[in-house]
Amino acid sequence: MKYAFFLGCTIPARSRQYEMSTRKVAQAFNIELEDIGEFACCGFPVKAVNQETALIMAARNLVLAEEKELDICAMCSACTSVLTEANHELKTNREMRDKVNGRLAEIGVRPFNGTIEVRHFSRILYEDVGLPQIEEKISKRLNGIKFANHYGCHYLKPSEIFDEFDEPENPRTLNELIKVTGASVVDYKNYKLCCGGAVLAIDEKASLAIANEKLQNIKEAKADAINLICPFCSVMYDDNQNTIAEIFQQSYKIPVLYYPQVLGLALGFEPKELGLHLNKIKTKELLSRLGL
Repeated sequence: MKYAFFLGCTIPARSRQYEMSTRKVAQAFNIELEDIGEFACCGFPVKAVNQETALIMAARNLVLAEEKELDICAMCSACTSVLTEANHELKTNREMRDKVNGRLAEIGVRPFNGTIEVRHFSRILYEDVGLPQIEEKISKRLNGIKFANHYGCHYLKPSEIFDEFDEPENPRTLNELIKVTGASVVDYKNYKLCCGGAVLAIDEKASLAIANEKLQNIKEAKADAINLICPFCSVMYDDNQNTIAEIFQQSYKIPVLYYPQVLGLALGFEPKELGLHLNKIKTKELLSRLGL
């Protein structure tokens, strides 16, 4: 399996542990991730201001992957959503495809042909590797650890562009990916609630309040840690957790792990190899329960 590796903007700047753990897990399953230095922003930040510009930005990235004849593996749920939506729009809307190709020609970029697909790394693990193959490689079962899964807003919606990969109103794939490691999943109130990151730059108070409600519900469910798959969700729950606790006079200290970090531990990798020392909420107590 070989993919064009799309890091996006947030991961290199704020979530290096996500990249580190993803690369280690990919190697364990013989997934080759090819870096394409010319990849740029997916277009998400400008989509609400100018959809056509965002579409052109996404199309340029898609064309770069087409030139390599590789499907894209993305780690950010927002990047995955934007690139997948653009791929779908350009494949099905000839008028828009011709317009975008005209703009791409102006900057010396080859036309979009619609020959590749975009997949989230977690989906690649679930579909291309598969739960049985993952379980075969588990060397350290994470028995006794209870995770609260955060699916986020962009991983499964809009469902039609993701080929109905999972049920957006009753998702299960992250639960199954966690359970295969030996850990368990806790149910908690409003588990489908947004992390609040979408409005952070517009209304910080509202954004942090949304994240605080989620953290309260997770704490009440007695989860040992949060599992997620999107860097900006991690910004809300990991980077901002102490700030949220101070503002709302709460005490949380809930570790926040990316799924490749969780799986990496179960595969026997050392915590430092997975970037756990870079997590803002310390994982020392969690790791000690695993004898690490």
